[in-house]
Amino acid sequence: MVVEKATRTYRMSRRADAMEDTRRRITEAIVELHGSIGPARTTIAGIAETAGVQRHTVYRYFPTEEDQLAACAAHFWGLHPRPDLEGWQAVGEPAERITNALKQLYAFYSEVEPMLVNSLRDAVEMPAVERALGSMAAFLEDATSLLSAGWSPARGRKRFVVAAVRHALAFDTWRSLVREAGLSTNDAAKLMATMVAAAKTTP
Repeated sequence: MVVEKATRTYRMSRRADAMEDTRRRITEAIVELHGSIGPARTTIAGIAETAGVQRHTVYRYFPTEEDQLAACAAHFWGLHPRPDLEGWQAVGEPAERITNALKQLYAFYSEVEPMLVNSLRDAVEMPAVERALGSMAAFLEDATSLLSAGWSPARGRKRFVVAAVRHALAFDTWRSLVREAGLSTNDAAKLMATMVAAAKTTP
């Protein structure tokens, strides 16, 4: 009786491990495809082929598009965490704070570029993708508020500082400076920090 119980427990454990392995392989397949061809071009057949499973297995674990996107986002951002806002806040001087923040953010963008390019492109036609990007948008809004503080701008210049910070934080700004203009991450960060500093006084 004890042996039978131990055998059942062992089999259940192995089955749970096999299910978790299958879920992981499907999730990694979704991440790979979203990063290479984008969510809009990713199909159940493509996921199944990449993961080495049957189509019905994909549906069993991730029955909806939202389920697939949620799994992809959780896995991908777990591997590529966004910069730490609390670490930025610990830097008291605003010019130093935004320079350090932009260096970290731009390095982060270089890691996640393919996924963001595809996701932002496909979000236009896929509301589910736009919703999945909501946490990134919220992060950038929080970062804008944090990095806009402490500048003591001239009267009426606060909105210019906020606009400059928001522009500096944008993914498209990084791509323009680094990918198109050929600046290094550090040089791009310094340039944008200088722009933000100028925004507090420049008419």
